[in-house]
Amino acid sequence: MKLQKILNRLQKLHPKEIDLSLSRIKKLCKKLGNPQKDLKSISVVGTNGKNSTIQTIRAILTAAGIKSNIYTSPHIKKINERFVYNNKEIKDDELFKILSEVEEINDGDQITYFEILTAAFFYGAKKYNKNINVIESGLFHRFDATNIIEQNFASIVTAIGLDHTDWLPYNERTVDKIIFEKTSKLLKSKIIVSNQPNKQTLEKIKKSLNSNYSKKIFFNDLYTYSLGENNFFYYEDEYGGLKLPMPNLIGDFQLSNISAAIATLRNIKELNILDNHIKEGITKIKSIGRLQEIKSGKLKNIVKKNKLFVDGSHNPLGAKVLTDYLDTIHSNKHIIVGMMSNKEHQEYFNYFKYKINSITTVDIQNQPNSIKGIDLKNKITGFEKVNYKSSIEKALKSLKLQDGDIILITGSLYLAGEFLNLN
Repeated sequence: MKLQKILNRLQKLHPKEIDLSLSRIKKLCKKLGNPQKDLKSISVVGTNGKNSTIQTIRAILTAAGIKSNIYTSPHIKKINERFVYNNKEIKDDELFKILSEVEEINDGDQITYFEILTAAFFYGAKKYNKNINVIESGLFHRFDATNIIEQNFASIVTAIGLDHTDWLPYNERTVDKIIFEKTSKLLKSKIIVSNQPNKQTLEKIKKSLNSNYSKKIFFNDLYTYSLGENNFFYYEDEYGGLKLPMPNLIGDFQLSNISAAIATLRNIKELNILDNHIKEGITKIKSIGRLQEIKSGKLKNIVKKNKLFVDGSHNPLGAKVLTDYLDTIHSNKHIIVGMMSNKEHQEYFNYFKYKINSITTVDIQNQPNSIKGIDLKNKITGFEKVNYKSSIEKALKSLKLQDGDIILITGSLYLAGEFLNLN
């Protein structure tokens, strides 16, 4: 209760949810003693695949006996997920203590919720300043609150596509602008660029990075991977090849994110990551709400033996990789979907055409910025069976399932969190 009260207060320190600037975070961090200056970091920017990449790095570092601090957003089930110190998710009492101290030092100054949480992460991380910090950039990067660190082992650029365009000027809502925002201010260290949606995006990233004199490690130039038979995949870079077991994440598309993580760690020689650390780590990746199969729980019981998945994909690029995976499953498919208001709704659903048997839209509870399920239903065109139910539970109960059908909860990380908490 006391943790929720302080979070409620922090949300009221700025009239806007997002106000792209670095001035407020720099001012607060200066009051905090600039804890971000002493952190050894790996930065992760991009549109899709950031969490899978980060969790792969975390798993490999753990296998190597290297302790890490992890900062990600948003959280899925509870805010503690954003604050991982010394390999462990922070406990309520410790998080309350950190936030209380930061709130007192901030002394009521105007600052956004994400900015003060980011400052709080840096402040907490100074206790573990010998650890590797893996930091996810938020909305964009150039004016993102995380973009004030000074010691960077490497920056990873995951797949880039259209998302959050409502925060850009109307005439600049393009992939080109997003690439500029995410890549133009990367620190000079090492830059690892993951597999991109198309050649055009890759070429635009290369152009944006042209004046950055970091070592640049592009997928298919300095590292690559291929699927093998008998449940393994083959990774190769300038340091040699690795025959690796398939990771414990669902979907071959995850191999792109996992390979980017491997390329990053093999290029940070100070860490001394060995082959066996990689082999062990990629089979122990912890990831929730990202194409996660649900095998038990209250809501799982409704669909009985049918397979149930939850996935927080929420933009067209996410829909593409998700439907590519669905293409590998030969059964009837039903999706239950809730989304935020500012997403590209019809473009998202276009990827599901001719690939699913039914859509049921739902409301996302306690999310004022979400689109009502009935309004989302009325926006969707090109599908025969689109239904609306007010809740996930009612949606699951309404499905006319046959043996072997699969059900997917998707459209938003917030919906994924709601589902997991209810289940």
